[in-house]
Amino acid sequence: MTTRPTIFVLNGPNLNLLGMREPEIYGTDTLDDIAGRLEDQAQALGLSIDFRQSNHEGHLIDWLQEAQAAGAKAVLLNAAGLTHTSVAIHDAIKAIHVPVIEVHLSDPHKREEFRHISYVGMAAKECFAGHGAKSYELALDAAARY
Repeated sequence: MTTRPTIFVLNGPNLNLLGMREPEIYGTDTLDDIAGRLEDQAQALGLSIDFRQSNHEGHLIDWLQEAQAAGAKAVLLNAAGLTHTSVAIHDAIKAIHVPVIEVHLSDPHKREEFRHISYVGMAAKECFAGHGAKSYELALDAAARY
């Protein structure tokens, strides 16, 4: 039996509140809704996903390193607010050989000026932002091509 390549989907702070938190910015989909659609999409692409969320920066760093150790095909990373503040996540992305794709529901460049800087983006292979929950699906399609 052949094992399907795995894509880690890592989600940062406050994304557990999707569907309730500022729906005018982030939409009404919950993180579980997004995970379900990605699971179906991954099946169709011949992939498996490992979908996780944490409000703690260190967990995201540990999981990036785990993705490398597990031989993941790629990582989709929505680091949420840590995107704009975490040099440590930037360094973790640079330290692994697994391609990391930055994901955002909203477009940070159309929001507050402090969101225009992305430490994740400085290290990620590419970025999908501003498409709501569809950003994840676009990123998964890209990851499947690696």
